[in-house]
Amino acid sequence: MTTTASRATAGTTDPATDPSTDPATEPTAAERAAHELVARRYRLIEEVDRPEVWIGLRPQQDVAEDVARVLTARAGGEHLPLAGTLFAVKNNIDVAGLPTTAACPAFGYEPAADATVVRRLKEAGAVVLGSTNLDQFATGLVGTRSPHGPVRHAEDPARISGGSSSGSGVAVALGLADFALGTDTAGSGRVPAALHGLYGVKPTKGTVPSTGVVPACRSQDVVTTMARELRLARLAADVMAGADDGDAPSRPPAVPRPARLDRVVGYAEPQQLGDLAPGWTEAYAAAVHGLGERGFRTVPVDVEPFLAAATLLYDGAFVAERWTAVGAFVDAHPDEVDPTVGRIITGARDIPAHRVFADQEFLDGCARRARQVFGALDALVLPTTTHHPTLAEVAADPVGANSRMGRFTNFVNLLDLSALAVPAGRVDGLPFGVQLVGDAFQDDRLVDVAREGGFDGC
Repeated sequence: MTTTASRATAGTTDPATDPSTDPATEPTAAERAAHELVARRYRLIEEVDRPEVWIGLRPQQDVAEDVARVLTARAGGEHLPLAGTLFAVKNNIDVAGLPTTAACPAFGYEPAADATVVRRLKEAGAVVLGSTNLDQFATGLVGTRSPHGPVRHAEDPARISGGSSSGSGVAVALGLADFALGTDTAGSGRVPAALHGLYGVKPTKGTVPSTGVVPACRSQDVVTTMARELRLARLAADVMAGADDGDAPSRPPAVPRPARLDRVVGYAEPQQLGDLAPGWTEAYAAAVHGLGERGFRTVPVDVEPFLAAATLLYDGAFVAERWTAVGAFVDAHPDEVDPTVGRIITGARDIPAHRVFADQEFLDGCARRARQVFGALDALVLPTTTHHPTLAEVAADPVGANSRMGRFTNFVNLLDLSALAVPAGRVDGLPFGVQLVGDAFQDDRLVDVAREGGFDGC
């Protein structure tokens, strides 16, 4: 009879003492699945070699352990609709354990807790992969205004990614994250989505709380989602939604999902589109035509009041709110701030108070027109942005190129509207996107239009 001692002497192991054969220490199915999933993502992160995407990337082992914990809980019957998904977070949104810098290291701090939106996503089973680069202080639509370097487009590195949620857009487009969080004041969640063929959900203002988000323009900021699938982008936005005591302007979704569509979509006529990139006017017309072929009645809409409202966000008094958010820091640290961002924010410091009231009166007139328009439409379909410049073109004219980007996005939050960026084909080999714009609280209706209009990939 062979004893335990003789087996050990012979180079064998004792299952009673060897941890490798102890069932209690063997990895579970959930742990194996988690480690495989996370290992694939980290290999891909290394392979694509886009360090400018990230400001903070969590350790691989920590992410794998979080995913394993979530998958185990789901297997045990816990309702976790986002279990097994990895998401990236724009670095002006707090993630406990990662510094929040808003792409300005001197501004950085260690958050004591997750932002409300991050906490809610984690409670639904999603796991944070890391924090992403952005136009500093979320000021820009180009993705180049960062000390961590410009975020290059996922397919054409000579072109911009779109901003300010640049890193989030590229992380999803490259398949590094399943979905990502951005913020959208002037279009920052929709423009990167459009330039990468993604879905960008811009919820009704206030329905997603901003607790734990570094403000850009507090009254107009909205946390947004981006994903390669409409279902996932919308689900993540739904999980984040709901009033929060830490964010006074937050509000619950107030209008139930409509039982049916009126199937009326508005569009802008060519003379109001302005100067679009070559081929984009035709691609936009094709998107409108496609809606008509799917049974929607398409009607022309005078979008001039909306375009006029859009100019107020940067050229009017509302830009003063950016100084309220971070102006004292910018004034005290001029050498730590991107020069273009610094000029925009410091230039807003001395705007007289009377201009705020004059601009608000003008905006009220635009909002009255908007209510009339959206009372008769399921959605207004517009190009998401106007062109896709190269990094060199933006460097040569940083303010002018950026201003063009927001022609069709700047007005949406000012007028308290909902919006959904959707892919609409490709032009010259690169993604082209349109946006569906609706009245406040009509977020679900926009999803219905996207699905019935053929924008959901089906």
